Amino acid sequence: MRVRKGVFPAAGLGTRFLPVTKAQPKEMLPLIDKPTIQYVVEEAVASGLAEIIIVTGRGKRAIEDHFDTAFELEYFLQDRGKMEELAQIKTISELASVSYVRQKEPLGLGHAILCARTLVGDEPFGVFLGDDIIGGANTPCMKQLLDVFDRHQGPVIAVERVPLDRAVGVVARRGDGRRGGSPRYPIPPRGGAHAAGRPAAAQLPVRGSPLRR
Repeated sequence: MRVRKGVFPAAGLGTRFLPVTKAQPKEMLPLIDKPTIQYVVEEAVASGLAEIIIVTGRGKRAIEDHFDTAFELEYFLQDRGKMEELAQIKTISELASVSYVRQKEPLGLGHAILCARTLVGDEPFGVFLGDDIIGGANTPCMKQLLDVFDRHQGPVIAVERVPLDRAVGVVARRGDGRRGGSPRYPIPPRGGAHAAGRPAAAQLPVRGSPLRR
């Protein structure tokens, strides 16, 4: 089954980045000339996902406004002849079909993903956690994961090797040597591989059925 939907948990309070996140979502913090969440949405689109589901919370309205059409701004730019800037703004609102769902309480990552179950349905889907911007490869990270999913029709997770003092959630192979692993907290194993900037659920193409449990 083809993966068409991507879930973006973005309801966290951003306490690690205080005080800058007191009034601004951490997902909207700029990296050069774009907010971090835009890089991750662009990765999803480049990987072939057509539907973006962003799980937001209180104080996250700026995310919705960013991916929405800005009629007044577009009119202003066109009136001033700023056509290059106008094209950039229109590209953002036309990136993909974006839907939003609220996580009303900060009950963790798993609950945030669960909030998207009515929009995901029974389809397999990808999960994007935007703590890291993963780039530098000819093939986007999620596209690589989807290719593996297509071959094995089972969950797959992106990991990276890190020093032990950076490991928070880690992934270990099963003792029998089969594919698979499980996140463990908080003590890392001696070989340090953790979810690549996406603790415990990095860009995880997984069948929708677990969301019904």
